[in-house]
Amino acid sequence: MQKEFKLKDEFIQRFANKKPNFGFNGLGEIVYLRTYSRIKANGQKEQWFETIQRVVEWVFETQRQHIERYNLGWNETKAQRSAEEMYERMFAMKFLPPGRGLWIAGTDVLKNKPVAAALNNCAFVSTEYMDKDPSEPFVFLMDMSMLGVGVGFDVRGAGKCIIQNPPRNGEMIIADSREGWVQALQAVIDAFLLPSKSLPYFDYSQIRAKGKPIKGFGGVASGPEPLRDLLHSIAKQFENRAGETVTITDIVDIMNKIGCCVVSGNVRRTAEIVFGDHDNEEYLGLKDYHWDFEKQCYVGVNSERAAWGWASNNTVFAELGMDYVPVAKKTEANGEPAFAWLQNMQEYSRMCEPKDFKDKKAKGGNPCLEQTLENKELCCLVETFPTRCSNIDDYLRTLKFAYLYAKTVTLCNTHWAETNRVMLRNRRIGTSMSGVAQIIDQYGIEKLRQLCIRGYSTIQIYDEIYSDWLCIPRSIKTTSEKPSGTTSLLAGVTPGIHFPESSTYIRRMRIASSSDMVEPLRNAGYPIEPAYEDTTGTLVVSVPVKVEGVRKLSEVSMWEQLSIAAFMQKYWADNQVSATITFDPKTEGKDIAHALDYFQYQLKGVSFLPRCEQGIYHQMPYEEISEEQYNEMISKIRPIDWGDSKEEAVGERFCSNDSCTI
Repeated sequence: MQKEFKLKDEFIQRFANKKPNFGFNGLGEIVYLRTYSRIKANGQKEQWFETIQRVVEWVFETQRQHIERYNLGWNETKAQRSAEEMYERMFAMKFLPPGRGLWIAGTDVLKNKPVAAALNNCAFVSTEYMDKDPSEPFVFLMDMSMLGVGVGFDVRGAGKCIIQNPPRNGEMIIADSREGWVQALQAVIDAFLLPSKSLPYFDYSQIRAKGKPIKGFGGVASGPEPLRDLLHSIAKQFENRAGETVTITDIVDIMNKIGCCVVSGNVRRTAEIVFGDHDNEEYLGLKDYHWDFEKQCYVGVNSERAAWGWASNNTVFAELGMDYVPVAKKTEANGEPAFAWLQNMQEYSRMCEPKDFKDKKAKGGNPCLEQTLENKELCCLVETFPTRCSNIDDYLRTLKFAYLYAKTVTLCNTHWAETNRVMLRNRRIGTSMSGVAQIIDQYGIEKLRQLCIRGYSTIQIYDEIYSDWLCIPRSIKTTSEKPSGTTSLLAGVTPGIHFPESSTYIRRMRIASSSDMVEPLRNAGYPIEPAYEDTTGTLVVSVPVKVEGVRKLSEVSMWEQLSIAAFMQKYWADNQVSATITFDPKTEGKDIAHALDYFQYQLKGVSFLPRCEQGIYHQMPYEEISEEQYNEMISKIRPIDWGDSKEEAVGERFCSNDSCTI
């Protein structure tokens, strides 16, 4: 019987005492230890060389199992050679799996539970079929959200279900598990949207108390209150409305409330995107509220939605040739809605090529809009860092292993049959490139174009080779431009296509006051203070960062940012480009409609963010500082002595972007 794949001990020992080159003055190392360093069997935290070993061994063991299952001929010698090269390139951070891959690949959680979906970054679910199964899209979103997958959804189910007046009958004991919470949600929605269903009395006694540790996924339990609040809120939403049909607002409210529940339930943030028609007044008015500084509360037509409306990025399905002025005025005010051109998503791969209609079945996209997706489709992203490679040939070779990681994830089935059907057919992956701004400013746009053209072609060659070897379909799409999150922080590279907030700034991250990382960081000179909005013991660590050789965001116009996004959609991404375009409300806001009119033929999706003065809020994730302030802070920082840390990693939740708090 073939043994489980393992890298050779003598190879691993070459890296045991080698210090990894983490980025951003220790920030990368802090993020790694807090987020990805798992507890080993001996009770000690992993070191970087061990995390990479865990991930690489999982990749090749997954391949081995697939090859052996179909008797395709496993070659251990070639596998060892390939695995060693993948290891070396990951250790040097020339590419990295998504954060969830660093966190969960190769762990007992993945081996012992049906949670392979957690390897994927993002998903999409349509409400179009609510008339057949009213609760299914909501159940899917909650289930995936609790596994850390960011989910997009639409409002096509509006008007398709009639609200019932269910009797109260029976008791439902909610199991202390993800499945138990999801089943409770399903029971409430089915009771109000299916005839002849009753609303049970819920027993929350089996749910572990707040503060109890959660094994495997890390962190501590939230207790039953977030779920109790969710179920009560949904029931109240439908009470006394028997005979009415479900509205757009109903759909978005339930999805957003689920997001709030998941955030409270031991997840730092949620990621949702909702797609609606660009000319629907009800949909466009969902976020018609704003904060009144004098009254210290939200005011506006839908001000009651402020408690949960933040959970989704509201986006319109834009139509080619439409009048963008009415919607752009809303975007100019607060950055929403964003825009997605479903026609372009369905018709094009890279937009330098003719229409190929590969994604004619696509229904939407993921929360950061770098993936075109079908209903209930998931996708795995992987991130590459050209500026960490020695030359273009080194980068092209790195793409082999980045691609191979993502392709291997497609060998893993989820616990949703319909999801498996679409994923086994599409084998969609998203190989991304970070450091784009650095490449443009340091090497020029032609260097970037060559990287994109040659890189894309290289990935297609590898996809043909390895799809044939694995005897599976070629991937329908292979490249994306993700916004990046903590993985680019590990490598010390600018995220995705985005420019840094400043050449010198403070990057803040949150850790629990009980964390055994606090004292080492304090002793090393990093400023630490209580989180102003938190009363449960959260602390904020400030890390001074300096980014050289690249312009800061305020020096890059809205038009140039859009042009770079279109450039990457043309030459690199056959999926999509995640682009959050920062604009000056005073000088550029009036031009958003004109910009959309021009770039609608070059993009598949785009979002906007009004530029505000840095530091306007206390403890912002990014705060611009002067060169003098940076030098003063860095002079007080010493090497960190981590000691004997035994704290489990918290894990990265949801697809992430460069503006989220960490």
